[in-house]
Amino acid sequence: MKLDGLTVLDLSLFLPGPAATQLMADHGARVIKVENPRAPEPTRSADAFPWQQGGETVMFRNTQRGKESIALDLKTEAGKAALLALTREVDVVLEAFRPGVAERLGIDYASLSASNPGLIYCSISAFGQTGPWRNRPAHDTVTVAAAGILDVTRSPEGESAPAIIGVPIADMLSAYLALSGILMALHRRNTTGQGDFIDISMFESVLAASPNILGPVFGGNQPPERRKERTHGGNAMLNIYETADKQYIALGGGEHKFVDALFNGLERPEFIGSVTGPAGEGHWPAIEFLRDTFRTRSRSQWEQWFAGRDICWSPVVSLKEAWESEHVQARAMRWRDDAGNDHIGTPLKFASEPAKIDATLPKIGEDTVDILNKLDLTPAQRKEILESLK
Repeated sequence: MKLDGLTVLDLSLFLPGPAATQLMADHGARVIKVENPRAPEPTRSADAFPWQQGGETVMFRNTQRGKESIALDLKTEAGKAALLALTREVDVVLEAFRPGVAERLGIDYASLSASNPGLIYCSISAFGQTGPWRNRPAHDTVTVAAAGILDVTRSPEGESAPAIIGVPIADMLSAYLALSGILMALHRRNTTGQGDFIDISMFESVLAASPNILGPVFGGNQPPERRKERTHGGNAMLNIYETADKQYIALGGGEHKFVDALFNGLERPEFIGSVTGPAGEGHWPAIEFLRDTFRTRSRSQWEQWFAGRDICWSPVVSLKEAWESEHVQARAMRWRDDAGNDHIGTPLKFASEPAKIDATLPKIGEDTVDILNKLDLTPAQRKEILESLK
Protein backbone atom coordinates (compact mmCIF):
# COMPACT_ATOMS: atom_id res chain seq x y z
CA MET A 1 0.00 0.00 0.00
CA LYS A 2 1.02 3.63 -0.45
CA LEU A 3 2.19 4.21 3.12
CA ASP A 4 3.86 0.87 3.82
CA GLY A 5 6.94 1.40 5.99
CA LEU A 6 5.72 4.68 7.50
CA THR A 7 5.40 4.87 11.30
CA VAL A 8 3.11 7.46 12.85
CA LEU A 9 2.80 8.34 16.54
CA ASP A 10 -0.66 9.66 17.36
CA LEU A 11 -0.97 11.70 20.57
CA SER A 12 -4.36 13.16 19.67
CA LEU A 13 -7.89 12.51 20.95
CA PHE A 14 -11.47 12.88 19.69
CA LEU A 15 -11.74 13.44 15.92
CA PRO A 16 -9.34 15.58 13.82
CA GLY A 17 -6.09 13.78 14.63
CA PRO A 18 -7.54 10.26 14.85
CA ALA A 19 -9.40 10.73 11.54
CA ALA A 20 -6.16 11.74 9.80
CA THR A 21 -4.14 8.87 11.24
CA GLN A 22 -6.87 6.33 10.51
CA LEU A 23 -6.68 7.26 6.83
CA MET A 24 -2.95 6.65 7.01
CA ALA A 25 -3.49 3.30 8.73
CA ASP A 26 -6.01 2.28 6.05
CA HIS A 27 -3.28 2.85 3.47
CA GLY A 28 -0.53 0.89 5.17
CA ALA A 29 1.05 3.14 7.79
CA ARG A 30 1.85 1.74 11.20
CA VAL A 31 -0.01 4.01 13.62
CA ILE A 32 0.79 3.88 17.33
CA LYS A 33 -1.79 5.54 19.53
CA VAL A 34 -0.53 6.95 22.82
CA GLU A 35 -3.08 6.86 25.66
CA ASN A 36 -2.93 7.73 29.30
CA PRO A 37 -4.74 4.82 31.01
CA ARG A 38 -5.97 7.25 33.66
CA ALA A 39 -7.55 9.49 30.97
CA PRO A 40 -8.03 7.32 27.88
CA GLU A 41 -9.46 8.19 24.50
CA PRO A 42 -12.86 9.84 25.21
CA THR A 43 -14.56 8.22 22.22
CA ARG A 44 -14.22 4.84 23.95
CA SER A 45 -16.84 5.99 26.46
CA ALA A 46 -20.44 4.94 25.98
CA ASP A 47 -21.46 7.77 28.31
CA ALA A 48 -20.41 10.36 25.73
CA PHE A 49 -21.04 8.24 22.62
CA PRO A 50 -23.88 5.84 23.48
CA TRP A 51 -24.36 4.13 20.12
CA GLN A 52 -22.36 0.93 19.96
CA GLN A 53 -21.70 -2.13 17.81
CA GLY A 54 -19.83 -5.16 19.02
CA GLY A 55 -19.16 -3.63 22.43
CA GLU A 56 -17.38 -0.54 21.05
CA THR A 57 -18.78 2.89 20.28
CA VAL A 58 -19.47 3.61 16.62
CA MET A 59 -17.30 6.71 16.94
CA PHE A 60 -14.30 4.82 18.30
CA ARG A 61 -14.66 2.06 15.71
CA ASN A 62 -14.58 4.58 12.89
CA THR A 63 -11.62 6.66 14.05
CA GLN A 64 -9.25 4.17 15.69
CA ARG A 65 -9.24 0.97 13.63
CA GLY A 66 -5.99 -0.65 12.61
CA LYS A 67 -3.87 1.15 15.22
CA GLU A 68 -1.60 -0.08 17.99
CA SER A 69 -1.94 1.28 21.53
CA ILE A 70 0.79 2.15 24.00
CA ALA A 71 -0.09 3.34 27.50
CA LEU A 72 2.05 6.23 28.75
CA ASP A 73 1.56 8.91 31.35
CA LEU A 74 3.38 11.86 29.81
CA LYS A 75 3.24 13.77 33.08
CA THR A 76 5.75 11.33 34.59
CA GLU A 77 9.46 11.32 33.82
CA ALA A 78 9.26 7.62 32.91
CA GLY A 79 6.44 8.27 30.45
CA LYS A 80 8.33 11.11 28.79
CA ALA A 81 11.49 9.00 28.58
CA ALA A 82 9.53 6.29 26.78
CA LEU A 83 8.02 8.79 24.37
CA LEU A 84 11.41 10.33 23.60
CA ALA A 85 12.82 6.89 22.85
CA LEU A 86 9.82 6.11 20.67
CA THR A 87 9.96 9.34 18.68
CA ARG A 88 13.52 8.56 17.64
CA GLU A 89 12.09 5.59 15.71
CA VAL A 90 9.05 7.17 14.00
CA ASP A 91 8.49 9.29 10.88
CA VAL A 92 5.52 11.37 12.01
CA VAL A 93 4.15 12.71 15.30
CA LEU A 94 0.64 14.16 15.39
CA GLU A 95 -0.67 15.93 18.48
CA ALA A 96 -3.71 18.05 19.31
CA PHE A 97 -2.85 19.56 22.69
CA ARG A 98 -3.74 23.17 23.39
CA PRO A 99 -0.85 25.44 22.36
CA GLY A 100 1.99 25.40 24.86
CA VAL A 101 1.15 22.04 26.46
CA ALA A 102 3.59 19.99 24.37
CA GLU A 103 6.35 22.46 25.14
CA ARG A 104 5.64 22.31 28.87
CA LEU A 105 5.80 18.51 28.72
CA GLY A 106 9.06 18.63 26.80
CA ILE A 107 7.60 16.82 23.79
CA ASP A 108 7.34 19.73 21.35
CA TYR A 109 8.90 19.73 17.88
CA ALA A 110 12.12 21.41 18.99
CA SER A 111 12.67 18.84 21.73
CA LEU A 112 11.87 15.77 19.63
CA SER A 113 13.55 16.82 16.38
CA ALA A 114 16.85 17.33 18.19
CA SER A 115 17.31 13.55 18.18
CA ASN A 116 15.33 12.91 14.99
CA PRO A 117 15.98 15.68 12.41
CA GLY A 118 13.80 13.95 9.84
CA LEU A 119 10.73 14.01 12.08
CA ILE A 120 7.48 15.40 10.66
CA TYR A 121 5.56 16.95 13.56
CA CYS A 122 1.96 18.08 13.05
CA SER A 123 0.00 20.08 15.63
CA ILE A 124 -3.77 20.49 15.29
CA SER A 125 -5.41 23.11 17.48
CA ALA A 126 -8.52 25.26 17.45
CA PHE A 127 -6.93 28.58 16.44
CA GLY A 128 -3.28 27.76 15.72
CA GLN A 129 -0.05 27.98 17.67
CA THR A 130 0.25 31.78 17.42
CA GLY A 131 -2.05 34.79 17.46
CA PRO A 132 -4.29 36.42 20.07
CA TRP A 133 -6.78 33.52 20.07
CA ARG A 134 -4.26 30.70 20.46
CA ASN A 135 -5.32 29.91 24.04
CA ARG A 136 -9.08 30.06 23.51
CA PRO A 137 -10.71 26.68 24.27
CA ALA A 138 -12.80 25.45 21.35
CA HIS A 139 -14.12 22.41 19.54
CA ASP A 140 -15.75 22.22 16.13
CA THR A 141 -18.91 24.29 16.67
CA VAL A 142 -17.03 27.17 18.30
CA THR A 143 -14.46 27.42 15.52
CA VAL A 144 -17.20 27.27 12.87
CA ALA A 145 -19.09 30.03 14.71
CA ALA A 146 -15.94 32.15 14.92
CA ALA A 147 -15.34 31.68 11.19
CA GLY A 148 -18.74 33.20 10.32
CA ILE A 149 -20.18 29.96 8.97
CA LEU A 150 -22.97 29.47 11.50
CA ASP A 151 -24.28 32.91 10.62
CA VAL A 152 -24.81 31.93 6.99
CA THR A 153 -26.95 28.94 8.01
CA ARG A 154 -29.86 31.30 8.73
CA SER A 155 -32.82 31.30 6.32
CA PRO A 156 -32.47 33.43 3.17
CA GLU A 157 -34.70 36.02 4.80
CA GLY A 158 -32.48 35.99 7.91
CA GLU A 159 -35.41 35.23 10.18
CA SER A 160 -34.21 31.91 11.59
CA ALA A 161 -31.56 31.37 14.24
CA PRO A 162 -28.16 29.97 13.21
CA ALA A 163 -28.27 26.18 12.88
CA ILE A 164 -25.84 23.66 14.32
CA ILE A 165 -24.47 22.01 11.20
CA GLY A 166 -24.18 18.53 12.71
CA VAL A 167 -21.28 17.39 10.55
CA PRO A 168 -18.04 18.50 12.27
CA ILE A 169 -16.63 20.37 9.30
CA ALA A 170 -13.77 22.06 11.17
CA ASP A 171 -12.66 18.73 12.62
CA MET A 172 -12.72 16.95 9.28
CA LEU A 173 -11.28 19.78 7.20
CA SER A 174 -8.36 20.08 9.62
CA ALA A 175 -7.89 16.30 9.52
CA TYR A 176 -7.60 16.34 5.73
CA LEU A 177 -5.32 19.39 5.81
CA ALA A 178 -3.12 17.62 8.36
CA LEU A 179 -2.89 14.59 6.10
CA SER A 180 -2.04 16.81 3.11
CA GLY A 181 0.61 18.70 5.06
CA ILE A 182 2.19 15.52 6.40
CA LEU A 183 2.40 14.01 2.92
CA MET A 184 3.91 17.24 1.51
CA ALA A 185 6.53 17.28 4.25
CA LEU A 186 7.35 13.62 3.69
CA HIS A 187 7.75 14.24 -0.03
CA ARG A 188 10.15 17.12 0.65
CA ARG A 189 12.07 15.04 3.20
CA ASN A 190 12.89 12.58 0.42
CA THR A 191 15.02 15.35 -1.11
CA THR A 192 16.38 17.22 1.91
CA GLY A 193 16.37 14.60 4.66
CA GLN A 194 14.87 17.24 6.93
CA GLY A 195 11.59 17.06 8.79
CA ASP A 196 9.28 19.97 9.51
CA PHE A 197 6.69 21.39 11.88
CA ILE A 198 3.10 21.76 10.63
CA ASP A 199 0.70 24.14 12.39
CA ILE A 200 -2.94 23.26 11.55
CA SER A 201 -5.74 25.50 12.80
CA MET A 202 -9.32 24.19 12.73
CA PHE A 203 -10.53 27.79 12.46
CA GLU A 204 -8.32 28.46 9.46
CA SER A 205 -9.35 25.23 7.77
CA VAL A 206 -12.91 26.58 7.72
CA LEU A 207 -11.84 30.05 6.57
CA ALA A 208 -9.89 28.50 3.70
CA ALA A 209 -12.99 26.57 2.58
CA SER A 210 -14.99 29.78 2.08
CA PRO A 211 -13.97 31.37 -1.27
CA ASN A 212 -17.45 30.88 -2.77
CA ILE A 213 -19.13 33.06 -0.11
CA LEU A 214 -16.56 35.83 0.30
CA GLY A 215 -17.64 38.06 -2.61
CA PRO A 216 -19.46 40.69 -0.53
CA VAL A 217 -16.81 40.62 2.21
CA PHE A 218 -13.74 40.99 -0.02
CA GLY A 219 -15.40 42.79 -2.93
CA GLY A 220 -17.82 45.03 -1.06
CA ASN A 221 -16.55 45.22 2.52
CA GLN A 222 -19.96 44.13 3.80
CA PRO A 223 -21.68 41.01 5.14
CA PRO A 224 -23.73 38.98 2.66
CA GLU A 225 -27.35 39.93 2.08
CA ARG A 226 -28.67 36.39 1.95
CA ARG A 227 -31.52 36.82 -0.52
CA LYS A 228 -29.07 38.31 -3.01
CA GLU A 229 -26.31 35.72 -2.67
CA ARG A 230 -25.85 32.67 -4.86
CA THR A 231 -25.34 30.08 -2.12
CA HIS A 232 -27.46 31.66 0.62
CA GLY A 233 -30.87 31.25 -1.02
CA GLY A 234 -30.78 34.01 -3.63
CA ASN A 235 -30.42 31.65 -6.59
CA ALA A 236 -33.43 29.64 -7.78
CA MET A 237 -31.20 26.79 -8.96
CA LEU A 238 -29.25 26.55 -5.70
CA ASN A 239 -32.10 26.18 -3.27
CA ILE A 240 -34.25 23.82 -1.21
CA TYR A 241 -37.95 23.38 -1.85
CA GLU A 242 -40.66 21.75 0.26
CA THR A 243 -42.85 19.08 -1.33
CA ALA A 244 -46.53 18.26 -0.71
CA ASP A 245 -45.66 15.60 1.89
CA LYS A 246 -43.37 17.89 3.92
CA GLN A 247 -40.23 16.43 2.36
CA TYR A 248 -37.67 18.48 0.43
CA ILE A 249 -35.98 18.66 -2.95
CA ALA A 250 -32.58 20.33 -3.36
CA LEU A 251 -31.50 21.98 -6.59
CA GLY A 252 -27.75 22.40 -6.87
CA GLY A 253 -26.58 23.58 -10.28
CA GLY A 254 -27.31 26.69 -12.34
CA GLU A 255 -25.62 25.80 -15.62
CA HIS A 256 -27.70 26.71 -18.67
CA LYS A 257 -28.43 23.10 -19.59
CA PHE A 258 -29.88 22.42 -16.12
CA VAL A 259 -31.96 25.61 -16.20
CA ASP A 260 -33.31 24.80 -19.66
CA ALA A 261 -34.19 21.22 -18.69
CA LEU A 262 -36.02 22.30 -15.52
CA PHE A 263 -38.11 25.18 -16.81
CA ASN A 264 -38.84 23.68 -20.19
CA GLY A 265 -39.88 20.51 -18.39
CA LEU A 266 -42.20 22.54 -16.19
CA GLU A 267 -43.46 24.39 -19.28
CA ARG A 268 -42.37 27.76 -17.94
CA PRO A 269 -39.51 28.80 -20.27
CA GLU A 270 -40.08 32.48 -19.49
CA PHE A 271 -38.01 32.06 -16.31
CA ILE A 272 -34.89 30.82 -18.13
CA GLY A 273 -33.46 34.26 -18.92
CA SER A 274 -33.70 35.66 -15.40
CA VAL A 275 -32.53 32.48 -13.68
CA THR A 276 -29.33 32.34 -15.73
CA GLY A 277 -28.47 35.85 -14.54
CA PRO A 278 -26.91 37.00 -11.23
CA ALA A 279 -28.49 35.87 -7.96
CA GLY A 280 -30.87 38.22 -6.22
CA GLU A 281 -34.02 40.06 -7.25
CA GLY A 282 -34.05 38.61 -10.75
CA HIS A 283 -34.40 35.12 -9.27
CA TRP A 284 -37.13 35.89 -6.76
CA PRO A 285 -40.13 35.33 -9.08
CA ALA A 286 -38.70 31.96 -10.15
CA ILE A 287 -38.05 31.00 -6.54
CA GLU A 288 -41.67 31.74 -5.62
CA PHE A 289 -42.89 29.78 -8.64
CA LEU A 290 -40.72 26.79 -7.70
CA ARG A 291 -41.86 26.94 -4.08
CA ASP A 292 -45.49 26.79 -5.17
CA THR A 293 -44.82 24.15 -7.81
CA PHE A 294 -42.86 21.74 -5.63
CA ARG A 295 -45.66 21.83 -3.04
CA THR A 296 -48.06 20.32 -5.60
CA ARG A 297 -46.49 16.84 -5.58
CA SER A 298 -44.94 14.44 -3.08
CA ARG A 299 -41.24 13.74 -2.92
CA SER A 300 -41.67 10.35 -4.60
CA GLN A 301 -43.71 11.93 -7.40
CA TRP A 302 -40.96 14.49 -7.98
CA GLU A 303 -38.36 11.75 -7.98
CA GLN A 304 -40.29 10.11 -10.81
CA TRP A 305 -40.54 13.43 -12.64
CA PHE A 306 -36.80 14.12 -12.38
CA ALA A 307 -35.82 10.60 -13.47
CA GLY A 308 -33.99 10.76 -16.80
CA ARG A 309 -33.84 14.56 -16.89
CA ASP A 310 -30.45 16.27 -17.01
CA ILE A 311 -30.95 18.43 -13.91
CA CYS A 312 -28.68 18.81 -10.87
CA TRP A 313 -30.99 17.76 -8.02
CA SER A 314 -31.50 15.39 -5.11
CA PRO A 315 -34.17 14.63 -2.58
CA VAL A 316 -33.13 15.66 0.93
CA VAL A 317 -32.71 12.19 2.37
CA SER A 318 -32.19 11.08 5.95
CA LEU A 319 -28.78 9.96 7.14
CA LYS A 320 -30.13 6.41 7.31
CA GLU A 321 -31.36 6.57 3.72
CA ALA A 322 -28.01 7.90 2.52
CA TRP A 323 -26.01 5.09 4.12
CA GLU A 324 -28.40 2.46 2.78
CA SER A 325 -28.23 3.71 -0.81
CA GLU A 326 -27.07 1.43 -3.61
CA HIS A 327 -24.33 3.90 -4.53
CA VAL A 328 -22.81 3.83 -1.04
CA GLN A 329 -22.79 0.03 -1.21
CA ALA A 330 -21.36 -0.06 -4.74
CA ARG A 331 -18.51 2.27 -3.74
CA ALA A 332 -17.79 0.33 -0.52
CA MET A 333 -18.25 3.39 1.68
CA ARG A 334 -20.20 1.27 4.15
CA TRP A 335 -17.98 -1.70 4.87
CA ARG A 336 -18.95 -4.55 7.18
CA ASP A 337 -16.34 -6.66 8.97
CA ASP A 338 -16.55 -10.40 9.64
CA ALA A 339 -18.26 -9.76 12.98
CA GLY A 340 -21.01 -7.71 11.32
CA ASN A 341 -19.82 -4.31 12.52
CA ASP A 342 -20.17 -1.32 10.20
CA HIS A 343 -17.25 0.85 9.15
CA ILE A 344 -16.92 4.01 7.10
CA GLY A 345 -14.98 2.99 4.02
CA THR A 346 -12.04 4.95 2.70
CA PRO A 347 -12.75 7.93 0.40
CA LEU A 348 -9.20 7.64 -1.02
CA LYS A 349 -9.48 5.09 -3.81
CA PHE A 350 -6.28 4.22 -5.68
CA ALA A 351 -6.31 2.16 -8.86
CA SER A 352 -3.21 0.31 -7.68
CA GLU A 353 -2.35 -0.47 -4.06
CA PRO A 354 -5.85 0.29 -2.73
CA ALA A 355 -6.57 0.66 0.95
CA LYS A 356 -6.91 -2.43 3.09
CA ILE A 357 -9.05 -1.83 6.14
CA ASP A 358 -7.91 -3.53 9.32
CA ALA A 359 -10.99 -3.73 11.53
CA THR A 360 -8.96 -4.51 14.66
CA LEU A 361 -9.54 -2.03 17.49
CA PRO A 362 -6.81 -1.48 20.07
CA LYS A 363 -7.41 -2.15 23.74
CA ILE A 364 -5.87 0.46 26.02
CA GLY A 365 -2.14 -0.15 26.15
CA GLU A 366 -2.33 -3.66 24.73
CA ASP A 367 0.88 -3.18 22.71
CA THR A 368 2.85 -1.40 25.45
CA VAL A 369 5.18 -4.22 26.44
CA ASP A 370 5.88 -5.26 22.87
CA ILE A 371 6.67 -1.69 21.79
CA LEU A 372 8.86 -0.99 24.83
CA ASN A 373 10.84 -4.19 24.26
CA LYS A 374 11.85 -2.94 20.82
CA LEU A 375 13.07 0.46 22.02
CA ASP A 376 16.58 1.36 23.12
CA LEU A 377 15.76 1.12 26.81
CA THR A 378 17.35 -0.75 29.70
CA PRO A 379 15.33 -3.38 31.61
CA ALA A 380 15.27 -0.99 34.56
CA GLN A 381 13.82 1.79 32.41
CA ARG A 382 11.13 -0.51 31.03
CA LYS A 383 10.21 -1.58 34.55
CA GLU A 384 9.99 2.04 35.71
CA ILE A 385 7.74 2.94 32.76
CA LEU A 386 5.35 0.08 33.47
CA GLU A 387 5.27 0.87 37.19
CA SER A 388 4.42 4.51 36.42
CA LEU A 389 1.16 3.29 34.90
CA LYS A 390 -0.07 1.56 38.06
